[in-house]
Amino acid sequence: MQPRFAFDPTAALTHLRASDIILAGLIDQVGDFTLELNPVGNLFETLLRSVIYQQIHGKAAAAIHGRVIAELAKAGGTTPVALLKTPDSLLRRAGLSASKLMSLKDLARKCQEGIVPSLKEAHALTDDELIERLTQVRGIGPWTVHMLLIFHLGRPDILPTGDFSVRLGFQRLYRKRKPPTPEIMLKHARRWQPYRSVASWYLWRSHDLA
Repeated sequence: MQPRFAFDPTAALTHLRASDIILAGLIDQVGDFTLELNPVGNLFETLLRSVIYQQIHGKAAAAIHGRVIAELAKAGGTTPVALLKTPDSLLRRAGLSASKLMSLKDLARKCQEGIVPSLKEAHALTDDELIERLTQVRGIGPWTVHMLLIFHLGRPDILPTGDFSVRLGFQRLYRKRKPPTPEIMLKHARRWQPYRSVASWYLWRSHDLA
């Protein structure tokens, strides 16, 4: 079943058009808001994949992820318990660096400790609460959590100021001579609230036009 947004996209576009004439022009150029959410079974599986894919792209990341999942299957499945039971040597042989292995073990432990919430609990937490809890995991920073909130949980009001493509899209759209600081972006984006996620999606899509 396709996951649903936690907001009405039509209402979001109406608000963004009315609040920012320059962004309204970009929306006209890009067209409909066609983002489709990626299903989330649980946060452990989703964050495990995010960590593995960090700084690796395409087939290489997919191959490592597949081998790690295969090793975990031998220990009972893609769960924190299975990861902690699997010998480091097997996970390293699957392609994990020492740093990513440490991050995944920390993720597993923090799932068991309850710092990483269940999916049901996550839906009841605010954006800031989720960011505060998930960034306690080694190797998971605000950008990773922002991507989870936008593309998996469908939260409406996330502005990933640490994302290069969003910053560049903002710089081009508003004709800034220098790359904007997070403070500049956040100040401008007050007019987009509570739909900064949708505005961010259009900034990503602006590169397709170029």
